[in-house]
Amino acid sequence: MKYYIIAGERSGDLHGANLIKGIKAKDPQAQFRGWGGDSMAQEGFDLVMHYRDTSFMGFAEVVANLHKIAGFLKQCKRDILSYRPDVLILIDYPGFNLRMAAFARKKGIRTFYYISPKVWAWNQKRALNIKKNVDKMFVIFPFEIDFYKQYDYQVDYVGNPLMDAIEDFQPDPCFRSRFLPDPRPVIALLPGSRKQEVKAMLEQMLKVRSAFPDYQFVVAGVKNLPQDLYQQYVSQVDCGLVYESTYDLLHIAEAALVTSGTATLETALLQVPEVVCYKTSGLSYAIAKRVIKVRFISLVNLIMDQEVVRELIQDELNEQNIITELRAILIGGAKRTQQLEHYKKLQELVGRAGASQRAGQLMVDYLDESPR
Repeated sequence: MKYYIIAGERSGDLHGANLIKGIKAKDPQAQFRGWGGDSMAQEGFDLVMHYRDTSFMGFAEVVANLHKIAGFLKQCKRDILSYRPDVLILIDYPGFNLRMAAFARKKGIRTFYYISPKVWAWNQKRALNIKKNVDKMFVIFPFEIDFYKQYDYQVDYVGNPLMDAIEDFQPDPCFRSRFLPDPRPVIALLPGSRKQEVKAMLEQMLKVRSAFPDYQFVVAGVKNLPQDLYQQYVSQVDCGLVYESTYDLLHIAEAALVTSGTATLETALLQVPEVVCYKTSGLSYAIAKRVIKVRFISLVNLIMDQEVVRELIQDELNEQNIITELRAILIGGAKRTQQLEHYKKLQELVGRAGASQRAGQLMVDYLDESPR
């Protein structure tokens, strides 16, 4: 069968690659095409558009690029119609993918959604549009089952795909000696995978560098962003930089400063105490405050339904607050032991590996049961 997949972010690319493996296990002759990234391409995916060229952060940034986004939508629709897939598979990325789901419904193309948009966080009635336009939804958080039940929409819970990547991770025993010969303990900085995030976060994170002279700060860089983006910040202070080695960096880190997103959950599941950081434009933040319906922004706190990790958002993301919260989670800090204890419960809630394989096999089964 022919599968058209759309993933618009780095995390979606990772999950898309694992999903492709799961589908191949059940459908060895499967053909894949669509929008994603390098990880998906490595699995034999015919990459039409890379996520680095289509990603925008925040309401204001999206509005400023509406014309460009409209062009992307038209291009994607034309390519889908030309490819004529058996199914369109959407991975998170709601601003783009919910529009593509509506398009596919009008064109009679079966649509599956893997990793639900966070409709439970804001504009919850979007669940009605999902029910209307998406044939099958595969969710990764247990609470999403009950959320969609409110709208009489049955979903498949497959577990969290992050566990696939984390359980596959094998630490590089030579990582520290090769890249970080400095003997001081490590504080990891994860400023995000999008240019806007790095610009907004990294300078803030590095402002506290001088307050921790006994530690080395190390940035987790990604190769889909230009090196000079990082260099303009790290070259001004005593700070390390490694690329595409986030898990190895977290494996040796004593604590981390993490931009809100998937990385907050990855950091917790790797048992690293963290402070969550987030800052966007004033307009985007003002809009978000009006529409967001949940108490927290980090996945850790959302899953646990309590403040496990400290979230420093917008004006709270300042030098003094970062220093205070970071000290509290370093060895000997007041919050470190309790945070690590909460991580054990988090692990139980997230579950074991195999989500991508379960999702892939279910997708093939559904297609075999009632082919169009």
